[in-house]
Amino acid sequence: MRTKVAWILTPLLVLFMSFSYGQEKTITGNVTDQDGLPLPGVSVLVVGTTTGTQTDFDGNYTIKANVGQVLRYSYVGQKTAERKVGSSSTINIQLAEDAEALEEVIVLGYSTKSVDEVTGSSVQVSSEDIKDVPVLSVDQALQGKVAGLQISTTSGTPGAQQDIRIRGVGSINASNSPLYVIDGVPVVSENFSGSANRTSLSSLVSLNSKDIESMTVLKDASATAAYGARGSNGVIVITTKRGKSGKAVFNFSSVLGFQNNAYNKRNPLTATQRASLIDEATFNAYGESYDFEIDEARDFAIANNLGNIANWDGSEYDWPGLIENKDALIQDYNFSASGGTEKTNYYASLGYNETEPTVIGDSFRRISGKLSFQTWLRDNVKLDNSINVSNSRQNPVLENGAFFNNPHLTRYYMNPFANPYNADGTYNINSLGTSVFNTLYTNENDEVYNKYTRATTNTKLDWELIENLTFSSRIGLDFSLSEYKSYNNRYHGDSDGDVNGSSTASDEKNYNWVSQNSLNYQFKLGSKHNFDVTALFEYQKNNYTYLYAYGENFSTDGLTNIASAGSNFDASSSFTDWTNISYLGMLNYNFDGRYILDATFRREGSSRFANGHRYGNFGSVGLGWNVHREAFLEGSVFNELRLRGSWGVTGNSGIATNTYQAFLAYDADYAGNGAVYPSQLGNEFLSWENGETVDAGFDFGVFDNRLSGSFAYFNKRTYDLLQNVPLSPTTGFTSQNTNVGEVVNKGIEAQLNYDIFRGEDFSWSISGNFATVNNEVTKLALDSTGEDINPSATSTYKTTEVGLPIGAWFMRTWAGVDTETGEPTWYVNGVDGEVTSNYASAARVNQDEASALPTFSGGLSTHIEYKGVFIDASLYYAGGHKVYEQYAQHYFRTNSFTLGSYNGVEELLERWQQP
Repeated sequence: MRTKVAWILTPLLVLFMSFSYGQEKTITGNVTDQDGLPLPGVSVLVVGTTTGTQTDFDGNYTIKANVGQVLRYSYVGQKTAERKVGSSSTINIQLAEDAEALEEVIVLGYSTKSVDEVTGSSVQVSSEDIKDVPVLSVDQALQGKVAGLQISTTSGTPGAQQDIRIRGVGSINASNSPLYVIDGVPVVSENFSGSANRTSLSSLVSLNSKDIESMTVLKDASATAAYGARGSNGVIVITTKRGKSGKAVFNFSSVLGFQNNAYNKRNPLTATQRASLIDEATFNAYGESYDFEIDEARDFAIANNLGNIANWDGSEYDWPGLIENKDALIQDYNFSASGGTEKTNYYASLGYNETEPTVIGDSFRRISGKLSFQTWLRDNVKLDNSINVSNSRQNPVLENGAFFNNPHLTRYYMNPFANPYNADGTYNINSLGTSVFNTLYTNENDEVYNKYTRATTNTKLDWELIENLTFSSRIGLDFSLSEYKSYNNRYHGDSDGDVNGSSTASDEKNYNWVSQNSLNYQFKLGSKHNFDVTALFEYQKNNYTYLYAYGENFSTDGLTNIASAGSNFDASSSFTDWTNISYLGMLNYNFDGRYILDATFRREGSSRFANGHRYGNFGSVGLGWNVHREAFLEGSVFNELRLRGSWGVTGNSGIATNTYQAFLAYDADYAGNGAVYPSQLGNEFLSWENGETVDAGFDFGVFDNRLSGSFAYFNKRTYDLLQNVPLSPTTGFTSQNTNVGEVVNKGIEAQLNYDIFRGEDFSWSISGNFATVNNEVTKLALDSTGEDINPSATSTYKTTEVGLPIGAWFMRTWAGVDTETGEPTWYVNGVDGEVTSNYASAARVNQDEASALPTFSGGLSTHIEYKGVFIDASLYYAGGHKVYEQYAQHYFRTNSFTLGSYNGVEELLERWQQP
């Protein structure tokens, strides 16, 4: 009987337990950090379901779950924890700090590594360092923050390209610009301006700096070899923002500021100053011959139409002030939203920027939008997608040459005797007394713009096939559309008179797509041997199309499109494309986190070279020693001490497409018929330009990283240079591209950061960097007699010779002023001794081995913050180079330019006068 009762009770008990297990109940609780402080926004998820919630501002949460189910608690920077639901309806939990999650990581494009695993020379700038820097182009935010990175602002016009060099200039004819990688995808970073004569337009203005998470500058071969042929000039890796798990977070920022030209060394002559110089010049030239005194010189000048002073009414006309846009306004507005759950997160932003130029003209405008999301499709499959779209409008000026429609030249060149306005208040365009145009008029009556639209998408799928073995597939699409228009009015400017107005239009379309497929395997042998192995295949294709049209002779005002032109039509179109294919292998090994081995091999092929020479092999080896993890440094002042060194070979293919091919051109006109002629000799043996780099350095941090920094020495040899070598005229061609020549860049780099104060309410930090680079040509192509061929031989001012920097200054040496006559003199032998006033008879020589390439550069920054109110200041400097101001011949010489055709500068008042 007892046995029967037991068998009856057992199924009943099972039913009761099953009922209890499946019963849903409400769980409440509180989540705190390791210090016992409440954590808002912690994700609380019922494992195996889509049921989840988040903690409120006090760390409290409420969720429904069944007894026996598991709750998972996750928060950025904290270790994920799990608790099983039991009989209690309250579950409080304290999360522990995740040291690995908080460890600083370096984004290298194809991979992400902790600081202790990096053997190459790289510097990462975070969003905190750039978010408050008011720049249009994100690369400008790097200025002064990275040792060895030199940025020259080529134009003050908003949206213009920056001239960026990493560790000097290694190529004579090929590109010296770094490669840009955005979210793991190499992108095209070209000048998309519609005119080579007008302001450049940087493709990087399409990125909103508020959407940037970090920027990493890769400098040595160990860091750049993964990019093979495109890593020779350094790599700038840009990572954009992604969402984070937690409640939706909304951010809005508004920046209002102003800018002015930082430094104007020279001021143009005022009308009164110029008049006094004309009096003196007239008297010196004609006073003795025509028997008059200096106080009579003005009448003589007017009577003989000297210096365009005849129509001057004695007034001062402030042309520089009229052209200047003082306190040019900067407006920047940004809104973003981010958040998500444990399985899905998102980030969305919208930005608007309007920046006025420092001279008169339309503002630069940009509107940008970004959307990114990450989601786990399954427990082992993650999808990551981002979309970025922007539209920009720029007002480019004619500044890449001596164009009289350039407002910057109007400041210096305009005749100060000319009234900008007529008596009725209209603009004076008929009696200016100079060939310089009235920029006030052309600014209102001409139309010019660059419009740039860029859309990029980046989609990546990560699939963990087995534990620690992940297959990744990424595709990046990048489409750029640049529209250019320039209309010159019928009455005054570049298209007045017989032209009767002209209009130019062009469209540029660039489509670039990149496909990457990779396998990554991370594993351990024992407890101390850690391996990270990656194999990757990459395919990149770029298509570029160009369409141009032109027309003249407009019948009436208000018509600016070519369809309304009446004559002299012109049109052209072109298409180019190129392809890169790459095979990449990367190995990172560390023993117990102390000893690091980093090895990279890349085989890359480019359609820019002929079959049989398209592929190049590139790679690097890096070693690192985390000394601070050794037992003998335990308890010392060192929080970080790392020794590192690397060697590697990278490449450069930055030449025009199809350079290797022999070409026939079909654009000749022969008696009204089409004609064909040879236009390019080609070189089927043309191949990669190579760069070999040796790098050694150390990183350190002491006193709880209050003081930290790094030091590096580098030696980079660029060989097999892609050069245009002159040919004998008997060949029918002027030059041919070949692989010959060698350039060496070497120097040191140092960075130092110091937290002066670290407090809850007040903090003050300072950082600085310094770098040197010595550029030297060590080998050049030889002519038929065995002499070096000078690539700068056609230049009046520069030379490129073995033993000198690229483009060293090569000119006559100034010897001062002849105190008896006031004439300028130069050294006959170009160095010392005998002098001459005959410029042509003086010898041209190297100017102290000086060039336009800086030999040192650096930056200094400080951040002071008190209860959320902060002050930032940054300084960038470069030196050791010399600049030749060629335009000085127009406004700094005692000739008809300064006192006749154009205008001079105030330094002319410091003229020589007979002792």
